[in-house]
Amino acid sequence: MFRTVRRDPVVIAAVLWTLGGCVALFALSGHSNAQVRVFWFFQPPLDMLMAYSSWQVSRMTTGALRRFWSVMAAAGALLTIGDSVQVVTALAGRGQWSTNGGAVQAICFTVGLAALIVAMLVHPMPGQTRRERTAFWLDSVTVLVGGAVVAWCFAVGPDDVLGQLVSGAVILTAGFAAVKLVLSGNAPMHKATAITLVMSAAVNAIGFFLSPGADGALPAYVYAVRLAPSLLIALGPRLQELVARFDETAAFGARRRKPYSLLPYGSIAVAFTAMLTVIPEGPHARLWGAVTGLGLIFALVVWRQLAAFRDNKRLIDKLDATLADLREHEVRLRQQALSDGLTGLANRTCFHEQIAAELASPPESGLTAVLIIDLDGFKSVNDTLGHAAGDALLAGVADRLRVSVRAGDLVARLGGDEFAVLLRDCDVEGATHTADRILEELCSPIPYEDTMVRANASIGIACAEPGDDAGSLLRSVDLAMYAAKHDGKGAWKCYVPPTSPISSSH
Repeated sequence: MFRTVRRDPVVIAAVLWTLGGCVALFALSGHSNAQVRVFWFFQPPLDMLMAYSSWQVSRMTTGALRRFWSVMAAAGALLTIGDSVQVVTALAGRGQWSTNGGAVQAICFTVGLAALIVAMLVHPMPGQTRRERTAFWLDSVTVLVGGAVVAWCFAVGPDDVLGQLVSGAVILTAGFAAVKLVLSGNAPMHKATAITLVMSAAVNAIGFFLSPGADGALPAYVYAVRLAPSLLIALGPRLQELVARFDETAAFGARRRKPYSLLPYGSIAVAFTAMLTVIPEGPHARLWGAVTGLGLIFALVVWRQLAAFRDNKRLIDKLDATLADLREHEVRLRQQALSDGLTGLANRTCFHEQIAAELASPPESGLTAVLIIDLDGFKSVNDTLGHAAGDALLAGVADRLRVSVRAGDLVARLGGDEFAVLLRDCDVEGATHTADRILEELCSPIPYEDTMVRANASIGIACAEPGDDAGSLLRSVDLAMYAAKHDGKGAWKCYVPPTSPISSSH
């Protein structure tokens, strides 16, 4: 895209045209009347380029963007009219040295610039909170005050204080409006275009500050500097036109505003430098004005920082709340991952993890027991009464298991109609008593709608031996459960490795 800009014949012609004017201004050094004629003669073509390119851009846009570029085109047309009239006036004039225009040029310039400033100020900002808008305006006003300090220190002459203050205010307001667009993150133009317009305001201010109190011929470089803004403000719309043709999305897309801006700190540096410059002159109005402006800038920056601190605190609080929600969500997800959805008991994964953890750090007694409970006849309940009855039976069994174990024991549903209990710090005798309580609880029928459902169960018991891991202990208890089921008594069987005595079945 930038290669296209560098090769654009219109851009090249505008730059060469302005360079030609600057060469003529230096060639006519000492002839202020001729320099003024050259200064005005080279203005209208640049104004026409600004008006035409702005009009072309407005045709590519809609809404607020079209309004802005239409105003820019109208301002370019007014400048063209005013500067063209001034060319005629300058060619007929004698003894000229000032770059101030006549009545027609001044009116066209003032109306066009005022319309452009209003268009920049009213251009909508992206959706922002009240705090973000406050921070934005604090940054913008800080920049404006910094410019006012510089104007007060260097631009105010002793002869025409009111006129120079008015001119300085116009320039500062234009610069402020341009800075506002840049800070808002929603400039109706590409970054390259915004840079040229901001540079135009800056160079215009520099040209105004050069020889502010002069009442005679100006150096050639002053005329050249005051001619440069016309080139920059004409190149801006042309660049925007080229960018829009190259990539319309990038040309007008809103950009996210940065959460911070370095411009206020730049204003402090500029205002402080201006104050240091006028200090050698001693106490006077310039110095006191600079000190007052610098103090105001510091107050605005402090206000901005306090607002930022409050925003940071809100963000931290919001982050803490978000982290708490995430932790709570993580706990819920883990509970869902490790629990059975129907009964609320631990699932197979959780049960295996708990057994492994228990065997990795056994209690002081070294005793750990596991029960496997398998329901008998569960399929017939599903087949005769439906799955809802089967679910009610499983939930009822889960409740009976909870009340049958100690507080530190873990009850789990391994899947289907198979349950398990991890008994911590428990020997064979204690496991046997727990199995008895479970069978006793399951003797009572479980209500379901208008009927009662009874749960018969086979229970296997295994106690951990030295060297057992979770897999071997679960295999042992499975064998015990199958042995109990094989007896057909709905009872439990204690199973120990073959090298140890086998307990009786019940």
